[in-house]
Amino acid sequence: MSDETQHRRRIRYKGTHPRNFAEKYKELDPQVHTQELEKVRERGHTPAGTHRPICLQEILEILEPKPGETGLDATLGFGGHAEAILPRLQPDGRLFGLDVDPLELPRTEARLRALGFGADLLVVKRMNFAGLPNLLPEIGGGLDFVLADLGVSSMQIDNPARGFTFKAEGPLDLRLNPQRGQPASALVQRLSAAELAEILVTNSDEPCAEAIAQAMKEAPATTTRQLANQVRQALKGVLPEATREADTRTSLQRTFQALRIAVNDEFGVLDQFLALLPRCLKPGARVAILTFHSGEDRRVKKAFQAGCREGRYARIAEAPIRPGPEERRANPRSASAKLRWAIKA
Repeated sequence: MSDETQHRRRIRYKGTHPRNFAEKYKELDPQVHTQELEKVRERGHTPAGTHRPICLQEILEILEPKPGETGLDATLGFGGHAEAILPRLQPDGRLFGLDVDPLELPRTEARLRALGFGADLLVVKRMNFAGLPNLLPEIGGGLDFVLADLGVSSMQIDNPARGFTFKAEGPLDLRLNPQRGQPASALVQRLSAAELAEILVTNSDEPCAEAIAQAMKEAPATTTRQLANQVRQALKGVLPEATREADTRTSLQRTFQALRIAVNDEFGVLDQFLALLPRCLKPGARVAILTFHSGEDRRVKKAFQAGCREGRYARIAEAPIRPGPEERRANPRSASAKLRWAIKA
């Protein structure tokens, strides 16, 4: 075996810091490069391939996980919230962790298992949280607490191969589970300009929806960069020059968000979950839901209010909890988060 085979050369990159996902090999190997991850966090960034749990202390105060209780993390993601909850359930407690992502879920499970959380304490399921009632036979008498951290995780956003970001070239995919359904490129190809404009308005409140939708249909994009260029071109003659750069960036975020919500039917899945949730809870069970978009927050707010009026919930949050200034500084991706809670009657 040659020396070159035995000792793989480290990835080279221009400048003092890696720029693209593949160059961030230290961040993608946290067990070996712990200090590198801390440096990235100190700069207010999220290390590649990881996710920082938002409103962690607030969620722990709301859920109050106790030894012996049974809880649910409906969107396990990177497992940051679960990592803090699990020690509080010992002994004899259980946490069910759900996620639809077949690529990230095995990595998260392996990381949590390596921390000492065995199958008797942590039960991992690859499934959509809308199928929660299917777990009831295994859960038993119901859940003591439920957490749902909605939206998309940093690991998914940062990996160009997943097609979630306009900042790097990748396939226009946007599926949380790339093994099911059609990618966003197929959705753009199939829908009319009017239908795409409606998605942009409904899912992200995009004010320039018609112009963007028309540009999208002229030559349907198959990559993230193609779509981003179409949005920029569509807005050149629409937005005032003084604010064009900032407004275009916001429209890019809205466009990718709107397509992601449509591709994954996120609103439909959330509505189903909220309707089914109360009958899966024990009396006095605590629920905490993190949202990142007005459409999500509005659905959670209305479901909790209806549940309170109808006697399913004893108490609900009067107003959403927002990340504090220190958390927003340390993790800019937390800025749009809203946390609502409810207590089962």
